[in-house]
Amino acid sequence: MVKRNIRLSSPEIGGLWGVYIQETMSICLLKYFLHHLQDNEIKPILQKSLHLSQTHINQIKDIFSKENIPLPDGFTHKDINLSAPPLFYDLFALSFVYSMNRMGMVNLGFATSTVARADVLDFFTHALNQTTELYAESTNLMLSKGIYDRPPMITYPEKVEYVKKQSYIVAAVGKKRPLNAVELTEIFFNIERNYFAVLLCMGLLQVVKDKEIKNYIKNGMNLSEKQINFFNDLLKKEDLLGTVPVSMEVTNSTVSPFSDKLIVALFHFLNSIDVTLIGHALSLSMRLDLATYYSKLIGEILAYAEKGFNIMVNRQWLEQPPQAPDRKSLKEM
Repeated sequence: MVKRNIRLSSPEIGGLWGVYIQETMSICLLKYFLHHLQDNEIKPILQKSLHLSQTHINQIKDIFSKENIPLPDGFTHKDINLSAPPLFYDLFALSFVYSMNRMGMVNLGFATSTVARADVLDFFTHALNQTTELYAESTNLMLSKGIYDRPPMITYPEKVEYVKKQSYIVAAVGKKRPLNAVELTEIFFNIERNYFAVLLCMGLLQVVKDKEIKNYIKNGMNLSEKQINFFNDLLKKEDLLGTVPVSMEVTNSTVSPFSDKLIVALFHFLNSIDVTLIGHALSLSMRLDLATYYSKLIGEILAYAEKGFNIMVNRQWLEQPPQAPDRKSLKEM
């Protein structure tokens, strides 16, 4: 059989490039958490996560090397300060692995559906499976430690029902139907995601000295708190208990363990996945008040993300993804 050398497609180049950047960031964060970690139950999960990130980096290096594609700079040991005191307690490190792998499943699942070359498809398939395993392990450990908030419970349906009136979406004045299981799921995980973001912001606000970046983090914290309050109020109006944080995971350290570049890039990544997840929630919402709020929220997050984008561009921190050649200018040469 003749073996053909099939070039990488744009989704394959872009997908691998994005994972490389994200994994170099994860390696920095995981090394810092592991440096201070005391809990011997949490440590194996972080060690496994670090090993997988390093493995993914090496696999992408191998593919790019064979294709003569330059590696991104990403993040290095210069972006972490291991001599800084712990900024978060051990349980936050576990929440970090849980949250990043949950979001990673979304990113990797999307990327897997866009690639075709055998070696790249194999990479993304295995990475997705590994991320799913880590998510399951971190979830189980959170459950055993009593820090996993279960989503709202509803009664089991007794029969199959069909929507009979348009008011299922657009309620009559002063009357709204109860939230369905799909809508409750999106609301719960939005709250959970934003509690994680609030804790992250709380810690970073203690250590960041740059005024522009500090204000950027404050604005992000306000945006997360706004979402938490909106959805908790909504749940209470539906006679469902709101979700509350289990514990405080931030120490009193004022020494930054991360470079400003890594911090803003982390927020850039979180903004990107947040827009994806809220867009998903919007597509599943069958109540007009929810759909309206999600639409407005996407606009607010995009406006906030633009501020972070500008910070990175102005400071030359933002690596440019591989792009197609400018055919018009080539014609004029």
